Amino acid sequence: MKKPAGKSAAKPVAHSGESVFQSIASLCGPIIVALFVLTFVFQNFVIPSRSMASTLLVGDHVIADRASLSPSTRWAPFIPYRELRHGEPVVFFKPALQPNGDVLTLVKRVIGLPGDRIHLRDGIVYLNGVAQDEPYAAKPPYSTFNLYRDDFPAFPPATDPKVTATWAVDLPNHIQGGDLVVPPDCYFVMGDNRANSLDSRYWGFVHRDNLIGRPLLVYWSFDEPEEPTLTPSLSERASSTLHMLAHFFDGTRWNRTLRRIN
Repeated sequence: MKKPAGKSAAKPVAHSGESVFQSIASLCGPIIVALFVLTFVFQNFVIPSRSMASTLLVGDHVIADRASLSPSTRWAPFIPYRELRHGEPVVFFKPALQPNGDVLTLVKRVIGLPGDRIHLRDGIVYLNGVAQDEPYAAKPPYSTFNLYRDDFPAFPPATDPKVTATWAVDLPNHIQGGDLVVPPDCYFVMGDNRANSLDSRYWGFVHRDNLIGRPLLVYWSFDEPEEPTLTPSLSERASSTLHMLAHFFDGTRWNRTLRRIN
């Protein structure tokens, strides 16, 4: 029996192209999400100096939350936006550029918010007239007492050569009745290792636009010496990387892994 003209048996159509596309899409999805998270939500960085000891040590690898300090948006109501608070650590771009023009990423502790009045006496911070109890801060020993650093801002910047020229000129404009008054949209920050921290006492306020995020935890810590400069050369970075690879197990501070930063 003949089949009707113009009609033929339907043949299955291969969809190999679609399956390949689906495979690529399923692979790209997690990559895009991971890149978004690493770019806009979190950032990792390494502690290069002793300025935040003993809260943060040289060689601590830290993850910072970038999202909660960003301006709030309607499309992401689930992100817990909030302003900075007294006493919490913060990651930011250093206001003053390095001599070679590089921009440094630093972490310090928030001491003063906009409108606060600050002064130090014998290394003790007075916030709006009240002496602060800071168990995390290493007080400077009497043997290394520095008039400008420890009785800030009672003595002029010219008494300390580490003060930047720009801050030396601007500092007097913010002193009222012996206190430093923090201007709008700015923050006064200091390191926990007060005697070994170049901070707002030396280069001024951190503007709101310079903020990056809040340090959350130490995800890895490697015992290494403090960098002689905060902007090491390519050869110095390569030598440091080889050293870490060779001494990963015996140089890792395992007791600091996943340590929360407060």
